[in-house]
Amino acid sequence: MAFSGRGRSALLVVDMQEDFCPPNGALAVPGGRDIGPTINHLLSLPFHVKIATRDFHPPDHISFFTSHPPPNNIPFQSSTTIFDPLHNSETTTIPIWPPHCVRDSPGAEFIPELSTSKFDRIIDKGRDRRVEMFSPFADIFGNKSKESASFDLAAYLKDEGVMRVFVVGLAGEYCVRYTAIDARKEGLEVFVVEEGVKSIQQEGEGGWEGAKKEMREMGIGVVGIDGEEVRSLSE
Repeated sequence: MAFSGRGRSALLVVDMQEDFCPPNGALAVPGGRDIGPTINHLLSLPFHVKIATRDFHPPDHISFFTSHPPPNNIPFQSSTTIFDPLHNSETTTIPIWPPHCVRDSPGAEFIPELSTSKFDRIIDKGRDRRVEMFSPFADIFGNKSKESASFDLAAYLKDEGVMRVFVVGLAGEYCVRYTAIDARKEGLEVFVVEEGVKSIQQEGEGGWEGAKKEMREMGIGVVGIDGEEVRSLSE
């Protein structure tokens, strides 16, 4: 997308948590811990606000294999149909995962390499056991509720006068992808800094390459850390 250079910018750091990082994370993204220095560099730049997202699931979350009876509860292989908690006639199918980022557990903590003192706000997401939530803006059905997220991120950014967001974190083809897409749907100018992202899968429509294609088609910029978009923050 064309870079406008107008308005306040925010940094969104997505799910840099122990359960998403090697060596012991329940859903470890290969190389997930390695992007810490890149994110810390971005945190040193003069964004108007710096926000971290955090999966913060209840122990019986609908996406956990432990919430479903066998034999259709095999992590990474099985799926389940969930209902829209606000419009019960709507359904979708989601993957089944190992339990991860359970609220107040060690796996839900930010990795210690991260400069967490520079975060202005932390938004907890995925708090409603009934529904999947990849994006801090809305659940998988597009609903916004205090049950799912700790505050309304879109409203907060609007109140702060933010017009542009830069997105980094884990995992590229899931929470980074849908955070960027939902930010764009909110009318924000969106850039994903590729050096600050790691993914589970690279190739295919379901991997990082597919995610980049979808984001670009929506007008989201996938940019480099040395590009003009990031450089402009220090000018």
